[in-house]
Formats: sequence, C-alpha cells, structure tokens
Amino acid sequence: MKACVIVFPASNCDRDMKVALEQSIGSPVDMVWHRDTELSGYDLVAIPGGFSYGDYLRCGAMAARSPIMAEVVKHAERGGHVLGVCNGFQILCESGLLPGVLMRNANLKFICKDVALKVERADTPFTNGYSQGQIITYPVAHHDGNYFADDETLKRIEGEGQVALRYVKNPNGSRNDIAGVFNAKGNVLGMMPHPERLVDPLQGGIDGKPLFDALVKHLAA
Repeated sequence: MKACVIVFPASNCDRDMKVALEQSIGSPVDMVWHRDTELSGYDLVAIPGGFSYGDYLRCGAMAARSPIMAEVVKHAERGGHVLGVCNGFQILCESGLLPGVLMRNANLKFICKDVALKVERADTPFTNGYSQGQIITYPVAHHDGNYFADDETLKRIEGEGQVALRYVKNPNGSRNDIAGVFNAKGNVLGMMPHPERLVDPLQGGIDGKPLFDALVKHLAA
C-alpha cells in the first residue's frame, strides 16, 4: 500500500505521523506539500497536527482552501481513506469532509496531557484493532478541540454510528464527549487525540499502534 502525509506551513506533527505509518507499513511514506495537486496512487492520505497557517481565522480554515485539499476531497469521494489528527481533524471539518466544527476549549486554555478514550466502534478499518467499549489512552495537545455540532447533526451522526471515540473524562467541552468522528461512508476519520504519539514503548505506551496496524492491514489486503 502507499500512504502520504500532507504538510502545511506550520504543520508540526508531520514527522511523527510519517514515522508511525512507516512502522506499520514497513516502507517509506511520502510527504506531500500543500501546494501540490496530485494524490493518485495513494491508498491513505494523512493530515497531521500542528498550526497550519498559524491558526489564523478559524483553526484549519485556511488550510482547507489549499490546493491539495481539493485533491483530498476527490480522494475521499472515490473511496480513498483519509486520517486527520488534531489540526488535521479541524481541516477535515472545515473542508466539509466531516460534520461539525472544532471550537475553543471550554476552559479557554491549551490542554496537553494523556486522556482516556472509549472506543465506540471496532468494526471499521481504522478501529478493528481494538474492542468495542475498550478504554485506551492517547495524548491531546490543543487549544481548539471542543467538538460542536447542532442538535440535528448530532442526532444524525449518533444514529448512524459516526462517532469513533469518546472522552471518558471530557477535557474540552466537546458535545457528547466526542473525540473522533467518521464520515458517512466510513473512509474518513478525524480525531483530536494523537495516536501517533503512542506507538512505541519509548513514548510511554503503544495504545496508538493498533489503529495504524489495523488500517495498514485492511488497505494492504
């Protein structure tokens, strides 16, 4: 399988994502600059964390209008898989690939710590390395991770099983404790916590590794 990581000005988790993916794939992962417009041949596109364009306007709003994002949308529409983490989640929401929006944390402070998460679904390419209801730990590091969707949207994504992960103890005010969501087709996942920061024992744990291993196994089949 082939995977790439999109790099925007001020992305700062792109190398982390590349290393995590390469550990599971066993081959090099490409870095694609945001001004590029070619994604053909990739099975997985990853959008990493950071502060794209300095988080001016709303977080992810400017990056969502970069040339590469039109290609990411096309990639997702033809069934390609997309993973967005932290700023990547914000960009996916701003680009319309995922429902909802990420707002300022309820306590108006930057949050950086490990958090417990509940796996809501374990029957997807992203999450079948876990068990439904399993409690896992990922780090978070964000100022605008407060997930918001209106009542109608929230009812729809809950009813259609689009919630991937929930916070056990909500750190940022997200509605329904939502930490990650799928698109309707299930081939796009966005989340605020960072699985790529817990894939090696030297990082303090490996709770993030099953996500990458399961995704790579599915795409390489």
